[in-house]
Amino acid sequence: MFNNLLIAIENGILNSSGALPVVFEGIEHVFEKTGKSAGESMHDTHELLYMRDGESELSIEGKNLQLRKGDILIIRPHMVHALLSTSKKAEILSLYFGFIPSNSDITLSGIAGVSGSRKTSKVNKTGPTLPLPKLAQTSLESFMQFATEGEEDLSKDPYFVVSGSYKHDVADISERIISEMGEDKQSKDLMLQLLTVELMIVLSRTMRSEWEESLRVKTGKAKELVFIAKNFIDTNYDRGITVTDAASYVFLSQGYFTRAFKDEIGVSPMSYLMNVRIAKACELLNNRDIKVSAIATSVGFASAQRFNVAFKKYMGLTPMDYRKKSANKSERS
Repeated sequence: MFNNLLIAIENGILNSSGALPVVFEGIEHVFEKTGKSAGESMHDTHELLYMRDGESELSIEGKNLQLRKGDILIIRPHMVHALLSTSKKAEILSLYFGFIPSNSDITLSGIAGVSGSRKTSKVNKTGPTLPLPKLAQTSLESFMQFATEGEEDLSKDPYFVVSGSYKHDVADISERIISEMGEDKQSKDLMLQLLTVELMIVLSRTMRSEWEESLRVKTGKAKELVFIAKNFIDTNYDRGITVTDAASYVFLSQGYFTRAFKDEIGVSPMSYLMNVRIAKACELLNNRDIKVSAIATSVGFASAQRFNVAFKKYMGLTPMDYRKKSANKSERS
C-alpha cells in the first residue's frame, strides 16, 4: 500500500511540474577550530546550507557572506564556494537536492540518497558523496511554478537567503529530513519524499515573500501591478471575481496586494470592487424594465439577496427604494 502511495505522489508531481524533487544526501559538518576551511567545492545539485551553531564565512562566486547561528541559504548548482569557520566551533547542516526529469526511468527506491545518506564530518569534506542520476535542467524557480502557479521575476544570484517567518519552518523540515535519513524506519522513502515536497513548498512561499518584499523597494513596479489589477477588476467585475482572483492575476499574495492597492488607490480592493459593482447597478436600476434579480447577476453578485445586502450597506437603501427614489427625481425634473 505504501509503495503504491509513493508511486502516486511521484506521478502527481511529475505530471504537474515535469520534474521530481529529491534530497540526495544530508551531511552534518562540524568545525572545531577557528579558521578551519572546507575548501572550494562546486555541485551539480542545489545545496541548502543551515548554520546550526557558531559562525562562518561563505565565499561564493567572488562574494563573501557572514553566516551566524540560524542563517539558511540555498546555493545554486555549479557555483564555486568555500566555507571558513570564524568561531571556535561551527556546526553546519547541508542538504543536497535536485530534480529528476519526467522522462527518467529512475525511481526513488533506486536512488541511494533517498534511502538516506546522513554523514557527519569533522574534516573538510563537502558535497554529496553519492553517484547522482541524470538531473533535470530545472531551476528552483521553474519548479516553484508547480507550487505557486505563477512565474515571478526572481533573482538569479548564486545563492538565495531564506529569511522571514518561513526560516524556522525550513530549519525544522531540514532537521526532520536529516533525522529520517539516519534511521531505518518503516516507509522511510515515502516519508522522505513527503518531507522533500513540503520543503519545496515552504521554499516557494519564502521566495514569493522575498519577491513581494522587493516590490516594496521598487515602488514603480508595485504601482504598475496595482493598476493592472485595477483594470482587471474594471473589466471583469461582472464575472463574480474576488480579491483573491485579482491578486492572483498579478501573482501577489492577497495580503500584500491589499496593502499595495490601498496605498495606490486609496481604498481596499474589496471596497473598490464593490464600488464598481454598485455604481454599475445604480445605472441599471434607472431602467425599470430590468428586474433587480437580473441586475444582481449582471454586476457579479451570486444572488439577489447578497446584492440587496451589499447595496443597502453602500447606498443606505435597498435597490427597490433606490429605483423608486430615482424615478421620483426623474418625474419632478
